[in-house]
Amino acid sequence: MNNILKFARTINVVKNVLNPAKQIALKSNVGQQYRQITRNLWYMCNNSIDKHIIQNHSTTCSCGCQKSRVHTKAEKELVEFLTEEILAERKTQKSKTIPTELDGYKAKLNGAEVSLTKEVDNETITISFNVNHTVDTDVEAEINGTMDKPELGELKSKPAFKIEIQRESTTLNLMCSFSNPVEEGGDYNDIFVIDEVSIYEGDWNENVYAVSGEVLDSYLYDLMLNYLEEKGISNEFVEKISEYSTAFEHSAYIGLLESLSKFVSGK
Repeated sequence: MNNILKFARTINVVKNVLNPAKQIALKSNVGQQYRQITRNLWYMCNNSIDKHIIQNHSTTCSCGCQKSRVHTKAEKELVEFLTEEILAERKTQKSKTIPTELDGYKAKLNGAEVSLTKEVDNETITISFNVNHTVDTDVEAEINGTMDKPELGELKSKPAFKIEIQRESTTLNLMCSFSNPVEEGGDYNDIFVIDEVSIYEGDWNENVYAVSGEVLDSYLYDLMLNYLEEKGISNEFVEKISEYSTAFEHSAYIGLLESLSKFVSGK
C-alpha cells in the first residue's frame, strides 16, 4: 500500500510540472522549482544567442569594415583598386599641405571654391575660382615606338578666375581665364586673357552691364593688362595661381577617393 501511495504522489508531481497553467496557479514547491528551471533554461539559450550575435558583429571583412552586410565582387574589386590608387596618388603629391597664404593673399578654402584676398592701401583685391573640371595635361603625350607606355604631360589645374578690385562701395570686376597658345596662334605672350569687364556699386546683380574682352579696343585691352600687372596680377602671379590650384585640386581628388573607398566598403 505504501508503495502505491508513493507512486501516486510521483504521478501528481509529474503532472504539475508538465502542466504550465496548473503550476502557475499553484504556489507549491514543485511549481517554484519548475519556474526556476524554466528561467535558467531561457537564460542559457538567450545567453548563447547573444554570444553568437556578438561574435558575428565583431567579425570584420578583409577590407577592415564591420561585417554588417555581404560585399559583392564589384565592391571588393573597387575597394582594392581604390586602395592602390590612393597610395599611388599620395606618392606623386607634391604638396602634402595647402598653404593658407599666397604672395600676401590670404586663402580661404570652401569645398571646391578658393578665395584669395589682399588689402592694399584703400583697396581690397579678391581673386576667386573653382577647381572643378580644371585639370588637363600640360603637354601632349610623347609617343615613342620603343617605349612601353607614352609619357604623359604633367596634370595642371587652370581654372577660370574672377578678379574683384573694391574701393569703398565700387567694385571693378574682371572675369579671366588661361589662354591657349594654340588657339591664339602660338605667339601669345600672356598666359591669361580678360573675358569680361564690369563695374558696379554695392552688390553685383544681373542688371549690371558687362562687356566681353573680345570686343574691347585692343589698346584699351592692353592697358587693362598693364593695370593688373601694376596691382601684382602678372603672368608670373597667375602661374602661381595655377600651381596653387593644381595642389589643391590634387588634394581634393585624393580626399574624394578616400571618401569613395569608405562608402563602398561600408566603414
